[in-house]
Amino acid sequence: MLAFDVITSVDVETFGPSGSPSIDTPRHRALGSDSRATILRLVRDATGGLTGADVAAATGQHLSTTRAHLEQLVEAGLLVKARASGGRPGRPAWRYRATGTDPAPAPYRVLAAALLDHLPTKRGDVRVAAGLVGRDWGRKLAAGVPAAAEPVETAITVLDGLGFGPRAAGPAEVHLHTCPFLDLVGQNPDAMCGLHAGVVRGVLESRGIKSEDTVLEPFGAPHACVVRLPGPARS
Repeated sequence: MLAFDVITSVDVETFGPSGSPSIDTPRHRALGSDSRATILRLVRDATGGLTGADVAAATGQHLSTTRAHLEQLVEAGLLVKARASGGRPGRPAWRYRATGTDPAPAPYRVLAAALLDHLPTKRGDVRVAAGLVGRDWGRKLAAGVPAAAEPVETAITVLDGLGFGPRAAGPAEVHLHTCPFLDLVGQNPDAMCGLHAGVVRGVLESRGIKSEDTVLEPFGAPHACVVRLPGPARS
């Protein structure tokens, strides 16, 4: 996902309605700790992001203390987290990376935010529910791409329109170099990543391609999330 901007101390201050400086309290509190400032630097300097265990090993902190600091940085909007499995089964640890600032087109952001508000939070798998919504969304978005376009080309066109900065990295792999939904990912990473994977599956299904083997791997490359599509690279 991810072309990341360096966050400076200027980000701590915003301007209120009168034009006078006001403190952005969550960021102010997050950056007011030497430990969290150190953790933020460590994560920003790591091209592939870091897990809580990585940060704990680098700082010598107890893992539970490290996780608390990381979550406060996520809540402040300075870090984003996603589950990066490397393609392995199971439920992997959270991996953290610094946030970017490129916004998604307004209609898509409204739709994605509304989705978060209506997904189940106590029962069922939120990633699966979001994926089903994403499939429907992907089919609708693919309808705006010329029918003559190849399936992978169609997926890239749709992802580019959403602001992901996609680049083909092989016949069955696409790298997403920006994430215009990072603030929403911070609110519910499983839902948003599930939604985006569903969009790709919906696009492929609209072109008659079975999509069950499609994988969206957050932070799957040093500077990008990776979409692995059905094809030779997965055989």
